[in-house]
Amino acid sequence: MSFHRTFNKIDWDHTQLSIYSKTTSDVERALSKSSIDLEDFKALISPAAEPYLEKLAQKSLNLTRQRFGNTISLYVPLYLSNLCSNACTYCGFSMENKLKRKTLNEVEIGAEVEAIKAMKFDSILLVTGEHETKVGMEYFRKSVPQIKKHFSYLAMEVQPLEQHEYVELKSMGLDAVMVYQETYHPSTYAKHHLRGKKKDFVYRLETADRLAKAGIDKIGIGALIGLEDWRTDCFFTASHLDYLQRKYWKSRYSISFPRLRPCKGGLQPKSIMSDKQLVQLICAYRLLSPEVELSLSTRESASFRDNVLPLGVTNMSAASKTQPGGYANEHTELEQFEISDERTSFEVEAMIRLKGFAPVWKDWHVAYSG
Repeated sequence: MSFHRTFNKIDWDHTQLSIYSKTTSDVERALSKSSIDLEDFKALISPAAEPYLEKLAQKSLNLTRQRFGNTISLYVPLYLSNLCSNACTYCGFSMENKLKRKTLNEVEIGAEVEAIKAMKFDSILLVTGEHETKVGMEYFRKSVPQIKKHFSYLAMEVQPLEQHEYVELKSMGLDAVMVYQETYHPSTYAKHHLRGKKKDFVYRLETADRLAKAGIDKIGIGALIGLEDWRTDCFFTASHLDYLQRKYWKSRYSISFPRLRPCKGGLQPKSIMSDKQLVQLICAYRLLSPEVELSLSTRESASFRDNVLPLGVTNMSAASKTQPGGYANEHTELEQFEISDERTSFEVEAMIRLKGFAPVWKDWHVAYSG
């Protein structure tokens, strides 16, 4: 049993038509409710809801403050390797792109950790390209314990693994895993994943089930905005979240909503999402799930992140480098994609305080559960 069974019951074309057929009455009905369901979510992400953005944002702000208070959690990605055995049309690390390949060794990891700790971070996201032989479990067995010693909370965004491998990584200190489906449209998925294990749509789709069964504290899901119609893709993300929260209630969940960014060999988005539409989506996710964590990365501009911060976002990255060795040294030719918000961690911290919020450098610690 996995989300794949639920997924097969949802027809893409019917869902898309349903979203675009929603009326102002549907939107007003959803906004009048104290809690909404997936059908209401369709209305709130539909074109009919765009004139209601102010009311949607106010409800989202209130729900977020009730659940999370005036706090914003900060994390930083640490890119360990840009080796990848997949060919993906939208990613700078794609095996078909001619660029320098780099995997950090123990000494280089130590230098990165030292540079990151100097920026105050205590929550870290380890990122690699997907290369099972050279950047797989053997590499993780060495690198994860080394890094975990310095951080209270450790998340990973790497290739999907087996359940027993997640159990092993959890014993080494792994707290969270982010695994994004990219797009929930199977034929579009096949169009953009040309070679490598990532071609397996179903295996990736079932990863969150394996994570939850392994007892991972937090699981991150999401779609890459731009590969397909964003409204339909994000409805499938919402359906995935709804399934996970109902079946695996012991885990926490987060959603990211990355928009395509320029990268080596990158492509033009099929579906364009405006800033206002991204705000609409963030607020709709909040109304659907008051407890889900919503994460906004440095893909977005500084001004956008500043303005949307109070409305529903709970987690933000800062001072991100998207290449191996990027904190201790500058290697811009290796980056996965171009970031937009280039401020330092201290500048982002100051902005958060100026907005009346408290920056939180430390995520939930396992000791708190005892």
